[in-house]
This record gives sequence, structure tokens and C-alpha cells, in this order.
Amino acid sequence: MHIFKNTDYNFLRWRWHAIVLSWAVILAGAALFMTKGIPLGIEFAGGTAVVVRFDQPTTTEKVRTALDKSMAGGEVIIQPYGDRALNQYLIRVPTVGAESGNSLSSEAARVENALKQGGLGNFTRQAAQIVGPAVGRELRDKALLATVFSLAGLLAYIAFRFQFSFAVGAVVATIHDLLVTLAFLVIFRYDMSLNVIAGILTITGFSTNDTIVIFDRIRENLRSMRRDSLGHVINVSINQTLGRTVITSGTAFLTSLALFFFGGEVLHGFAFTMVVGIATGTYSSVFIAAAIVSFWRGAAPTRAAAHAPATLAAAPQQPTRKSKPQRKARAS
Repeated sequence: MHIFKNTDYNFLRWRWHAIVLSWAVILAGAALFMTKGIPLGIEFAGGTAVVVRFDQPTTTEKVRTALDKSMAGGEVIIQPYGDRALNQYLIRVPTVGAESGNSLSSEAARVENALKQGGLGNFTRQAAQIVGPAVGRELRDKALLATVFSLAGLLAYIAFRFQFSFAVGAVVATIHDLLVTLAFLVIFRYDMSLNVIAGILTITGFSTNDTIVIFDRIRENLRSMRRDSLGHVINVSINQTLGRTVITSGTAFLTSLALFFFGGEVLHGFAFTMVVGIATGTYSSVFIAAAIVSFWRGAAPTRAAAHAPATLAAAPQQPTRKSKPQRKARAS
């Protein structure tokens, strides 16, 4: 299926604009992170999360007032959960006390007792999640290691499969995707949870796959367009894969968008991460990764790509075979 025919867009022309835009988003997220930090989910911060559903409509302020009267210590986080018509609220208590026996569930019981004493009417507990501080630290460390190892694996694979300049471009583009996605998570105040980490690792693979498709076409064109500048080869390659990029990324983006609107509160953070990650991953594959390769290798005429077939290496010897008859002709 071809949705673009004979396109000739100069993508490298906009590389500096793209870099400035990316830095603006990243710096805005970094500034907000330094001032307000990023909310940590129960999985990483440790604590107790309780979802309650009230029979009668209530407000966040009333729930907070009821909890403040009966609970001391720790910052209680209260927010609406799911559809407002369901009168559901998520209540998170950062501290869980000792991590043994039945003491892990004591905070959930304290929350329920405080709500009963607050006179908010009848309610039912819909769900509860309890994670100790030690488990939260372990999950946080493993999530960080998974991200670092994935980036190191990408660098090694692409450096082996293509060239080192391509590997640097792919890794820089992937790090760009992570930073931009984290910036949006900080700006929109989404909790850093295991679902969000899963989304980040997913978009890492998605962005890298899109980048490798473009790099593979660049490598093919480097062999057939040896006399052209690298910038021209990159622009031609991106235009040739533009239809595939739009179809693949567009389908994944629409799927993630549907998950964001209809997937429910539990998957909201994951879906938001996927929506932002797919958009910035496609953007970085076209603008950032290719720009890094052009900066690294310069604007000189291209050379043969690495791992070229052996038949190409023997091609320069062909004119020498024809040179003998030509010399004989001149001698005669």
C-alpha cells in the first residue's frame, strides 16, 4: 500500500528546529522535576492504596477532612478514581509500618475506620494495594537496570549490524524519547508506576525498530548512491520509508489513543506513556537519529556502507580486465 508517491521532502533542513524543540520540552520537564519532583506510585514509593466507592456523592475535600481527623503522620493523597458518576476515590498512604505479618494491612484498616468516623455515609472498598518500602526500592532498582541494559544492548547491536555512527544516532534518539516522555509525565503529573515503566520499555523497542528501518534503507542507498552527499542519501531514504512509517506509527498511535480513552483508570498511565512515546519515537527516527548521523559523518561524499557484499568489493577490478584489449587497439 503506497500512500505517498515520489515525495521529496528535505527533512534534514528542519533538524536544528527539531533539536531546539526537543531541548525546550526536556528543559521544561527538568525544571518542573527539580521543583516539584515526579510522583511515585505505590510500587516504588511503598505504601497503601485503597479504592473506595461511596453510596452518595462526596468531594475530595470532605474525604480529606475525614481522614485528617483520625489519621496522623504521612501525607495522604486523595484523588477521584475512574468515572466521576461512580463516586470512587483513590486514597494513598505513603507509610505502611512494619513489613511482616498482618501489620501490612493495618493502614488499609485505618483508612476505612477514618472514613466511617467522618460521617461520609456508606461505602465499599473496591480494591487495595500494599507495598513495603524494601519491595519498592527493589522494584525501582530493577526498573532502572532494565532501562540501562536495554540501551546498552541497542548500542552494541546497531554498532555490530550497521556502523558506529548509526549506533550513536539510534541510542541518542532513544534517550531523547525517554527524556521527552518523562518530561510529559512530569508536566501532566502522572505517577511513576510499573505500568509506566512497561510503557517506557515498549516505546524504546518501537522507536528503535522504526529507526532501524530508516537506517537499513540508508545503508542500501549508500551502496548505490556513492557520489551523492550523505544529506541527500538520508533525505531520499526517509522519503522512501515515509509511507511505512506513517502507516505503522499511525496504527499504533490510534490503538494507544483508544486505550487511553477507554482502557480504564488502571491503564491510564501506560496508555499516556504509549501515546507520547509513539509520537516522539516517530519524530526522533525521522529528525533526531538521522541528524546525529549527518553530524557525525559530515557532508562529504558517501562511502560504501559497512558489511557490503563481497561482489561489490570485486567490482573495481572489472575495468582492469578490459584495459588490455584497449591497449592492444592503441598499439595497432
